[in-house]
Amino acid sequence: MKQNSIAKNIFHLFYSTALSSGLNALALIVLASYLHSYHYGLFSVSLALAMIMGYFTDAGLSEIALREGSKRDSEVPVVLMSYIKVRTILLVLTFLFGFLIIHYLHNGQQELLQTSHYLAVPMVTGIALQSIGTTFFQMIEKMQYIGIIRMLSAVLLVGTISAGMLLSLDPLVMCVLYGSSYLLAGVAALYFVARHVKLKWSLPFHRGMMKHLGFFTLSGLLFMVLPQLGPIVLEKTLTLEQVGLFAVAYRIPQALQQIPFIVAGAYRPVLFRHYHQEELGRHTKEHIMLIKIMALFGMLMTIPFYYGSDVVISLLFGLEWMHASHPLKILSVLLTLQAVNIALADGLTTRGLQHCRTLIQSIAVLSGIALYTGLSLSNGILGAAYAGMLIEAVALIGYWAFFPNRWMLAKKVLFLYLLVFFISLGGVTLFLSEQPYVAAALHLALMSLFLLFDRDLSEKAAEKLQFLKKGRTGGKRGIQDGL
Repeated sequence: MKQNSIAKNIFHLFYSTALSSGLNALALIVLASYLHSYHYGLFSVSLALAMIMGYFTDAGLSEIALREGSKRDSEVPVVLMSYIKVRTILLVLTFLFGFLIIHYLHNGQQELLQTSHYLAVPMVTGIALQSIGTTFFQMIEKMQYIGIIRMLSAVLLVGTISAGMLLSLDPLVMCVLYGSSYLLAGVAALYFVARHVKLKWSLPFHRGMMKHLGFFTLSGLLFMVLPQLGPIVLEKTLTLEQVGLFAVAYRIPQALQQIPFIVAGAYRPVLFRHYHQEELGRHTKEHIMLIKIMALFGMLMTIPFYYGSDVVISLLFGLEWMHASHPLKILSVLLTLQAVNIALADGLTTRGLQHCRTLIQSIAVLSGIALYTGLSLSNGILGAAYAGMLIEAVALIGYWAFFPNRWMLAKKVLFLYLLVFFISLGGVTLFLSEQPYVAAALHLALMSLFLLFDRDLSEKAAEKLQFLKKGRTGGKRGIQDGL
């Protein structure tokens, strides 16, 4: 099967992720205004638990499937069917143990338990089905189908939430509608897969799916626990109203995190392929470029939300949510740190160093529990926001320290890019804190200098621009081919 180029896959993922992320953010904004702070706090805690359950059904299997599917002699139908079999078992176990844990943690909190049940059942099932589709199309490097799945899920989410508001439905019913949009998109994803490959339960089990499963399982769980850690811990240290305010501030950078994931998703199968073919030089070259692009994406997203947090909150949520403005300003820095962390972590995984990635994620989660608890108790919502930023800083240092060619990465990317960004951030804030629009424009201009002085990056940007010009008609044709 012919594979797309990296540029083509990035193009398909970019427009679909931009649209789906925007629609998902719109759904959360509309839902926040409908539920208000108390019920939105309940929803945020339940959503965090449902997302953890959803990704635990994966347990790192997607990365293993990509690893096995990228090998020269791999049989994609066998790998995919083995992936589906294991994932089905994990889905059943997740519901069984997940709800037992939820009842243990929140015994006596009837509203929270009901919300968790109504949201988790359709949502977790839908996440599992969608992931089968996205993993398969990432495996065969046909990202246009991933775009279709994401856009369909987002459109269904906005549609169901809007319908619920028009009918003035109860918050619990709104949770069912929210989860059902994921389920419907998951069924569609499975249909798209079935059109490309015959799903036969009788196919033999691929033994490679069990290799290093423990590390990938723990890593997959930790990956989802980390961004959901805030609402879960803060529910014990802050009021539900405060948790709702923190969730509003955190959801914005969390939604925008999908944009750097576009680049990572296009590069990951390529990095796996270079490593399996023992082309370590090409792997290193592509990985360095990935970090540069991811860092730049993160910086460009951080800047407007850092300087314009007041405007963003007032426009999107209204004046009653203005207490979320300062936390958003702090948490916007997450976009830069997370983007770099994703690139570094993918570099470890595609080099067969998943155990190192898992160790760092474990350290980040443990430090996160301590940071969220301690800083929220002493400084409330602002302390929680600083905790979120510090967790990513801990992870960044850890990923870098375990990398084989860490000093090369520091010299060519990390030291220069991050130093310039944070010095610029401090300097512009110091002199232009009262003029946010001017500050944002100046900082964006400073970041654009990377494109001028980094030859490799400027050449890559020129290549992508050329492709996008050619892809205007090709992109439309790709969507039609995907359907």
